[in-house]
Amino acid sequence: QVQLVESGGGSVKAGGSLRLSCAASGYIPSFYCMGWFRQAPGKEREGVAVITNGADTDYADSVKGRFTISRDGTENTLYLQMNGLKPEDTAMYYCAARGFGQCTLSPVQMAYWGKGTLVTISS
Repeated sequence: QVQLVESGGGSVKAGGSLRLSCAASGYIPSFYCMGWFRQAPGKEREGVAVITNGADTDYADSVKGRFTISRDGTENTLYLQMNGLKPEDTAMYYCAARGFGQCTLSPVQMAYWGKGTLVTISS
């Protein structure tokens, strides 16, 4: 069945970098839209970055210039390069995907979700 498995989370100091990966597998591993979302304790899940299979991207204003989303179609893998990390980036990061449709930063549009990988940034 469709599976999304995140990896690469960890604990780093402010200003550091992390690279998250999401491996997709299943009957429909080649999605039209894939993205990264995050959720901090007590807060709503928010979109971080999304990318279409045509390489169109969108980023949350809070991460523009610091994060870069990309995908490897051959390996069915999604990536999020995070540089210049800040304490406010601390959250559980989730990989998500959907088939044909609008590709936005809204969590409700996504059909498939990974279990998440924790990112903790200390001051």
